[in-house]
Amino acid sequence: MKETKNISRSRAQESSAAIEKMYITMRHLFNRGFYKPMGISGDTLREALLALRPEIYGNIAEEKVELNGLLYVIERLPVGIEECRFINLTSEEGYSKSHFKAIVPPKRKRNCYRIDEEQMNVEITRGRSDIYDILTHLTFIFIESHKIRNRVLLDDAGEVSRDWFKLEQAVSQNKKLTQVEKEKAISHAANILGRTFEEVLDIYDAFGSAVAPDRFLHVIFWLGKLAIEEIVDDNKRTITFSPILRERLGHHIHGEIWATSIKEVLKENELLDRPIHVISANMHSVMNSIFATEVLKTKFKDKSDFFIYEELSKSGANALRNQVEEVALKSGMISIPDTSGTNIDVQIFDTAKMDWAKTSFPKANTGDKKPVLIVMDYAFGEQAYETIDELLKPFKKDTLLNVESVSIMGKAGILEGGKGDIMIPNAHINEGTADNYFFENELTAAMFEGNDIAVFAGPMVTVLGTSLQNRDLLKFFHESTWGIIGLEMEGSYYQKAIQSASKIRKSVPHDVKVRYAYYASDNPLETGSTLASGGLGTTGVKPTYLITIKILEQIFNTK
Repeated sequence: MKETKNISRSRAQESSAAIEKMYITMRHLFNRGFYKPMGISGDTLREALLALRPEIYGNIAEEKVELNGLLYVIERLPVGIEECRFINLTSEEGYSKSHFKAIVPPKRKRNCYRIDEEQMNVEITRGRSDIYDILTHLTFIFIESHKIRNRVLLDDAGEVSRDWFKLEQAVSQNKKLTQVEKEKAISHAANILGRTFEEVLDIYDAFGSAVAPDRFLHVIFWLGKLAIEEIVDDNKRTITFSPILRERLGHHIHGEIWATSIKEVLKENELLDRPIHVISANMHSVMNSIFATEVLKTKFKDKSDFFIYEELSKSGANALRNQVEEVALKSGMISIPDTSGTNIDVQIFDTAKMDWAKTSFPKANTGDKKPVLIVMDYAFGEQAYETIDELLKPFKKDTLLNVESVSIMGKAGILEGGKGDIMIPNAHINEGTADNYFFENELTAAMFEGNDIAVFAGPMVTVLGTSLQNRDLLKFFHESTWGIIGLEMEGSYYQKAIQSASKIRKSVPHDVKVRYAYYASDNPLETGSTLASGGLGTTGVKPTYLITIKILEQIFNTK
């Protein structure tokens, strides 16, 4: 008789199942309209996140509170959300026309409104990825809040530890703490968090701002306070989804308004019949790559182009940036700040108005029909499909756009190498489905060699969210025959829209060229190199501009 093999799942398979479970649960809760994250309805999400143990959330499964992960999440949520028991996810429903002041998180462009002491409204205008992102982050901070509660609540009647009492005293002062008061409060906070005094001291200022230098204590106190109230008073925190959001999601409402406004500007400026090149990048690298060196060459005599780009990237360089922008606006650049709710600003460059001798591309050879560049700010996850799909549609149903190329310059996690390295994909694999998109990339690894930056080529995985990634799953993608070199959130969505527009719907030329290149923001397989370990600083400047310049060289036929 044949012996039955004991089949057990690997950690990668368990992680994959946990991501799928989270994805399905979030969609179910969205359709339901509300849920209580620390109640029975939130059980599945919490269990899946704890099973997954994403790299970005560090010690989520341990008793001690995860500080780097908490900072990462707090920077992406509105100030004051830790005080709110009711979080309402809405569509763009007119709050901008009210007395409510928009609160925009420092690291995520989303408008949020504090309705009262207990309620925060968060506008979701960038599709499902935005919902997955915020629900994952909220699940994380609620798990952490109950770790705080476990360490300070002594009994069910509500008696708390001395450390908690002292922390409450420090937070209720409503003034900047003196050095002595701050260190006393940190000592109590360290006991509550299960962390050393030094660990808390090291991260303390990163939570603060000029307005609220002691915000760290405030965040810890309010997370713990609401968790205690959930147990003692049964006041459960609740997340709701507005009826309008549930009705609009997936219907490209914001993407259509966004794309139409761009085409209206093209029509007004008689640019609709010209060759168009779409570039997804940021609002400075294309403009600076074309104009900055010439504009600032007298100020930075004998300095390299990359030195100038670094100077422009510094936080206090507004005057320099304005100087470049002023020249760009006189040389064919049109700026279109977003009013559609997509949070994607746009610049249009009419190359017919450029004096090439006064740019960084004096040998540009653009032919008789001068090209037009549409530069769009970064999309977010599934929003990439919505925006490009709408942009590539005909204007007023009958005017086809002559889109010659779509170029994507993005930021991604790398699985071999480190921060600032470059990845050139030849395919995008969609995580959680069997979808995969192979394409001919006009950019090659060879083009980037000799610049003191490591370059990797191969397939990349488009993930549901950076906050869902864990080491075992990424290791499997990297070491198996998939041979994945990195992970990002938009690639397959861009490619899906480009393929359907060019190959099926025929709204843009069949032979539209595509260019994809990413620079590494982190390596989630390396301890201490995840996104939660901090930003790139000036490390990202050189690869950002190198990629932008290679894209422009191809569009302007200079090589």
